[in-house]
Amino acid sequence: MSGERLLELDNVSKFFPIGGFFSRAKMTAVNEVSFALETGRPEIFTIVGESGSGKSTLAKMILGSETADRGTIRFDGADIAGIRSRSAREAFMTKVQPVFQNPFEAFNPLTRIDEYLFSTAHRFKGAASRADREALADTALQRVGLSLAEIRGRYSHELSGGELQRVAIARALIPEPKLIIADEPVSMVDASLRMSIVNLFRELRDTLKVSIIYITHDLATAYYIADRVIIMRKGIVVESGDARTVLDNPQHEYSIALKNAVLPPDPREASAIIRQRQQDAVTLTPRQIVSA
Repeated sequence: MSGERLLELDNVSKFFPIGGFFSRAKMTAVNEVSFALETGRPEIFTIVGESGSGKSTLAKMILGSETADRGTIRFDGADIAGIRSRSAREAFMTKVQPVFQNPFEAFNPLTRIDEYLFSTAHRFKGAASRADREALADTALQRVGLSLAEIRGRYSHELSGGELQRVAIARALIPEPKLIIADEPVSMVDASLRMSIVNLFRELRDTLKVSIIYITHDLATAYYIADRVIIMRKGIVVESGDARTVLDNPQHEYSIALKNAVLPPDPREASAIIRQRQQDAVTLTPRQIVSA
């Protein structure tokens, strides 16, 4: 362990106004969240939570697209709140790259996919010639199981969701970042292709030594991919630690409920659990349903 921090969040909070323009009421989206990733120790740090838990807001603050109202976020020792100039922003984004939930929204349907890769190579790597841009794009695509020859001249609607998400990951790899923020990266991908994307992130951690913040609502995926995990509920971290320790033996009632909601991989066991839940729902009284 180097002891140096790649990323450090110290009691970070974010509030959003509610109730109209003149209202002083605020909603707490993220409440005093703290964690750190170490330099030289690549890992997949997974943030788990349902919709509205604050996990995507947390990702936006790390990326600098939202500002923390309290606490500090430091990357490579520097407070990201101080990243204001265009040049400082470019330098930061060279080291920290996002991969978003919906790959079809990440690419303009009227722009060829390869042009995004060429633009990224020029912007972040200074590739001036067409040959240099193509070489960088092809190298990144090869790392995600594609090639420039496969996607050259094609538009987003001509690729599957899995292929397009791989292109999005390749684009994020071109600057050679130290950290990738992947926000629900498989939720819009066909179920048959999800594990290939998840395995890709593990391979990138191992081969390129890049750390990944993997954000998901899926506890099963988190169990498979995570080195460490935090579980969020209504903006608060309710559990954190080594992924196997936390997910094998959750302590907080919310974490336990999440685990109990996960179906086993065996189809027969899963079907039996679904049938039992359906039977339990039928036997509930109206009062029990309301109270639940």
